Amino acid sequence: MQIQRSVARHVLRGASLALVTAALLSVLAPGSNDGGATTGQSSSSSSSMADVYKGELTPLQRHAAFFDRDKDGVIYPSETYKGFRAIGCGVALSAASAVFVNAALGPNTKPENQKTPPFKFPIYVKNIHKGKHGSDSGVYDANGRFVSEKFEEIFKKYAHTKPDALTGKELQEMLQANREPKDFKGWLGGFTEWKVLYSLCKDKDGFLHKDTVRAVYDGSLFERLEQERKAKKESTKKK
Repeated sequence: MQIQRSVARHVLRGASLALVTAALLSVLAPGSNDGGATTGQSSSSSSSMADVYKGELTPLQRHAAFFDRDKDGVIYPSETYKGFRAIGCGVALSAASAVFVNAALGPNTKPENQKTPPFKFPIYVKNIHKGKHGSDSGVYDANGRFVSEKFEEIFKKYAHTKPDALTGKELQEMLQANREPKDFKGWLGGFTEWKVLYSLCKDKDGFLHKDTVRAVYDGSLFERLEQERKAKKESTKKK
């Protein structure tokens, strides 16, 4: 009887997770970039947003650009989902992260008078610095530039076990120290970002290394993880 109850609980949890994931994925369906505009207007808008790639990107823009899968300057939840999947996150985590990230950042990065599809919350790479949340490390400044002093400060203050790596406990200490009063949105944003990074990139001894953290700030870590995942898949196919 006990075994049957345990099995039933697992089935219910699995079914609940499947329903929640399906609901989230329905939000991630690609939306029209024009928000109801004509084809000509949509093309012009997309071209304008893509102009961000004609110049030198800030580190924060490079970080965000990985998730702009079609490089049109606009990141929809479907693209954020694909980006998380590309670096090795599961379906449920990728779906939840895509909805949370786009809902949190999208409205702040939207250009004035820009029409957007409802419930799609597009993130505009050009204005990603406007989406910076509070209670963060300060490694990005207000314009999305990398502040090396703040980056070094992370390890000087919190890397107690090894000078160039963080344990899970040390990471939690940093997150708590960065919290601003009543900034619940910032707390959640920081917790989500760092915990996903830690779960994906910690080594076998539970250390998150300095060079890995440095790479996440300019987006190069995402590209590396995607390439490693692709190489692993190709290797598996050949066996």
